[in-house]
Amino acid sequence: MKKILMLTAFALAGLAAAQDTTTPTTPPAETTTPADTGTTTTDTSTTETSTTTTSTGTAGTTMQDMNMANPASMSATDNFARAQEFAVQADVAYPVPFYDRTLWKAAVDSAYYAASMDAGNRDYQAYLAQLYTKTQWWINAYNAWNRLGTLNDTEKQWASLSAAKLAYIALQRGDKQMARMYVEKGMSWADSASLQAIMKRL
Repeated sequence: MKKILMLTAFALAGLAAAQDTTTPTTPPAETTTPADTGTTTTDTSTTETSTTTTSTGTAGTTMQDMNMANPASMSATDNFARAQEFAVQADVAYPVPFYDRTLWKAAVDSAYYAASMDAGNRDYQAYLAQLYTKTQWWINAYNAWNRLGTLNDTEKQWASLSAAKLAYIALQRGDKQMARMYVEKGMSWADSASLQAIMKRL
């Protein structure tokens, strides 16, 4: 009877030992998954970093090209096209147009070269006058419109505005004679409330 109990105990002990040895050999299924996920995240970050670097490089190249371009070495047609491109960009970039803003300066300078290279092209001359007016370079605008001679209705409004601004500046200086000259010229283009108000002060 004792021998049977001892054999049974040995058998149970051996079975338990066999189970303890076998169980740890199968790795948990979750061990591999986090490692793979971590690798994927790292790769994605690397890709995003590369993309950002590429974009920055492209933007820098565009700005360098703009700064390096010399209007004097370009044709009148190319300068006119560039002037229009810069003006569109400037409208978006700045709330108020002034010549000292980088893109507006580039637009005006390109338009100036186009008009100078092809003095007989009325479109170039009118566009330059328009940019002078828009960037509030009043004396250049006034002279440019005056040189054009016959103006269409829209151009007359631009020209009249430049004359009104110069008349006001002259009046502020106390030069009523010059102010009157600008007012009369402005009215010959297109009458306005501004010109009428200045005239009453002369």
